[in-house]
Amino acid sequence: MVDSLGVAVVGFGWMGRVHTQAYARVLHHYPQSGLRPQLITVAEEVPGRAEEAAAQFGFASTTRDWRDVVKDPRVQAVSITAPNFLHREIGVAMAEAGKHIWIEKPVGLSAADARAVADAVATAGVQGAVGFNYRNAPAVEAARELIASGAIGTVTHVRVRLFSDYAAHPEGALTWRYEKERGGSGVLGDLASHGVDLARYLLGDIEALAADTAVFIPERARPTGATAGHTRATGGELGPVENEDYVNCLLRFASGARGVLEACRVSVGEQNNYGFEVHGTKGAVFWDFRRMNELGVSRGTSYQDQPVSTVYVGPGAGEFGAFQPGAANAMGMDDLKVIEAHRFLRSVAEGKPHGATLADAVHSAAVLEAMVRSVESGSWVSLRA
Repeated sequence: MVDSLGVAVVGFGWMGRVHTQAYARVLHHYPQSGLRPQLITVAEEVPGRAEEAAAQFGFASTTRDWRDVVKDPRVQAVSITAPNFLHREIGVAMAEAGKHIWIEKPVGLSAADARAVADAVATAGVQGAVGFNYRNAPAVEAARELIASGAIGTVTHVRVRLFSDYAAHPEGALTWRYEKERGGSGVLGDLASHGVDLARYLLGDIEALAADTAVFIPERARPTGATAGHTRATGGELGPVENEDYVNCLLRFASGARGVLEACRVSVGEQNNYGFEVHGTKGAVFWDFRRMNELGVSRGTSYQDQPVSTVYVGPGAGEFGAFQPGAANAMGMDDLKVIEAHRFLRSVAEGKPHGATLADAVHSAAVLEAMVRSVESGSWVSLRA
């Protein structure tokens, strides 16, 4: 049991705020856990932003240099929500300083970055959690159990989709997200990384793949000041978009199942259209993030013309009971991060992982790099060891 754990947040954009709020809510939803995170310091290089965070959320101190957190003895655990190009340096430094880390995906710019952070965590003997939040949805956990139980028979094929319009506006600013040096991949690291994690979480390892990518908005205006989230910019100097807006990927799983993963950040008319459809020899299961607490389930012995029922998950599914007393009472996106915060803190308290780990991040990154190789070669790529 951890009576009090000093935590820091490095990078206070939207996700840094979400992590902070999640820490504050852990005791609200898990009052018997004994997990009491204390907000020690927030590190953010944009002038004034850390001070605003401290005033709103009660951090004891602020800094513009994340290296101050490394040296701070009051801090035992760190949320790393800085841009992708900083993940490796910050993650390794924090682990080597003996601090547990909760880091956002994709954990760096490459599989090598993810492995470096994973190795540092393993060597230091600290805990490392990764922000693959969609697997935390109680309906997703219920779907996984349904699939594993054989209720839909042997899985034959799956489609995973992640469509969004956050980058669809041509005036969207040319932030670090669109640069290979600071953002790495585009929609691969941002959305497809979640898709890969969901696919592996539900169906197991991916054995081979063939991918195609495209850039649909080739130029954007450079921002003239600090940005947060998906800022628009007009009148600035135009620069090239260096990473992909879209990916489509065929998958072969070690189980023999087949799959399609499709993701796009410039899908006009799509707002967070994330989900999956898993088909088996006896049925199917469907999930849509926009109806996060529901599952479409088809099972039985009819095969042809077999109906699909809507199931509202309740307290018996995943962590639902920590948030709502009965089925069809809605949970939301931020609740998934509270679950993630709780599992991270529980990992620290018990000295063993709960939830998505850096090993999952390494697996996801390896699959993403295989997609890149497939695009370059125009052929299938094997992921067999």
